Amino acid sequence: MKTLPRLGVNIDHIATIRNARGGEHPDPVAGAYAAIQAGADGITAHLREDRRHMRDEDMTRLQMLCESQNIPLNMEMAATPDMLAIALNLKPKAICIVPERREERTTEGGLDVASGHNQIEPITRALKENGSRVSLFIEATEVQIRAAASTAAEVVEFHTGAYAHALDDGDQAKADAYIEAFKKSAKLADELGLEVHFGHGLTFDNVAAIAVIPECMELNIGHFIIGEAVFMGLEAAITEMRRVVTDARAS
Repeated sequence: MKTLPRLGVNIDHIATIRNARGGEHPDPVAGAYAAIQAGADGITAHLREDRRHMRDEDMTRLQMLCESQNIPLNMEMAATPDMLAIALNLKPKAICIVPERREERTTEGGLDVASGHNQIEPITRALKENGSRVSLFIEATEVQIRAAASTAAEVVEFHTGAYAHALDDGDQAKADAYIEAFKKSAKLADELGLEVHFGHGLTFDNVAAIAVIPECMELNIGHFIIGEAVFMGLEAAITEMRRVVTDARAS
């Protein structure tokens, strides 16, 4: 049987719902535990500068939970001194460095590692030396992949948002072009010694074309799974995503 990509579940938007009213419910850490029980291979959470969903105490509790369950916590963070200090103290198993702008609703686009190399490289090195596996969230382009390979990062996560938007707009040709770019980029990244992940905008309907890419080792999916959980429950949503990925990889 072909190796299946790991499924990381992003729980940010459980916290978004909580923060819409304030208070403590729903608890994203309880959501993380439920996701683990439903078969998630990892938990992803983005601690943003403005704390719009995850809070500092959420991250501490998540790290404790994931350690107790022998599941990696993947902390998404901006490449800033403040976030570096928090990550060095937290010591999550995995860290994904992402671009961040206050005006965006969610992360849109990949990190410009080529232009920001002098800022990003020391951060990746410090995190790796502290025991975390470092990933860079980038566009699937040669210049960004080669720049990522020149840092201490061990992983690249390709931004799939534009691919998802192309399908939403009914532009199959554009979506197919993105898939071809992902295939070429995944092969290059693998040749350069980088593990390949994908994430952003993935759904039951569009994930299969990503999951079949041979170098794909992990999928990180959050907003869609949490949204579908409203209708079908978190366990069922994770189980269905796993089924779609498994069927795609097996074909």
